[in-house]
Amino acid sequence: MELFFTNNIEGDRATLDAGESLHCTKVMRHNTGERINFTDGAGGLYLAEIISTQGKETRLQIISCDREYQKRDYYLHMAVAPTKNPDRYEWFIEKAVELGIDEITPLEGEHSQKRVFKKERAERLILSAMKQSLKTRLPILNPMTKASALITDYKQREGWTKLIGHCRESHRESITTLIEQSKKQRGDNYPPQILAPQKILVMIGPEGDFSVSEIELATHSGFLAFHMGESRMRTETAALTAVSAVYLGHIN
Repeated sequence: MELFFTNNIEGDRATLDAGESLHCTKVMRHNTGERINFTDGAGGLYLAEIISTQGKETRLQIISCDREYQKRDYYLHMAVAPTKNPDRYEWFIEKAVELGIDEITPLEGEHSQKRVFKKERAERLILSAMKQSLKTRLPILNPMTKASALITDYKQREGWTKLIGHCRESHRESITTLIEQSKKQRGDNYPPQILAPQKILVMIGPEGDFSVSEIELATHSGFLAFHMGESRMRTETAALTAVSAVYLGHIN
């Protein structure tokens, strides 16, 4: 299945923008009268018929819609410090979208070497990865944020499983254990029919790790420290391992 994207929807009509239209009609060579699938980036999967290709736009007649296509029972926010080599961070973003992620925040830590982030390039990568992996929710990409600011912001937020991965010696549970404990606590407090998606924030620091002050701030703000075994991992590897752990932990 090919998947296109547009949120330009009015009633039972939709319009592909110039970029999507070019890909649809020139690259994939779809013509008037043919049916295609598209997503609105908000969870909807649509089946539509091409009714016209005028200029740089392709107009569609919506036939059917599944508004909760492959809906997941968790919301995952990954806050990860960009790597010195931008290709590695882009690799993480692409693979994280393929597995399933809802929000990404590039972190600036006290030990960060990379303090510049090309947001527009990453947004294009996210859109491409979403379509390629047949996902229907377009992840939110936040601007680069200081780690201390994000921790402070989430200190007062309730209903979140807040996790931080670091290399310091301390008592740390495995990430899979913490996720399972959180799921069980939520299941004990709420009946299944009203249980909202599990909200998870995972913080992964720069190649120089989080600073002592950042770790202490997180600890005092309700964050739980986790480990992922004895392997020594690059930032992007650790981040993708965390995404994978959440993904596998929610497969029924």
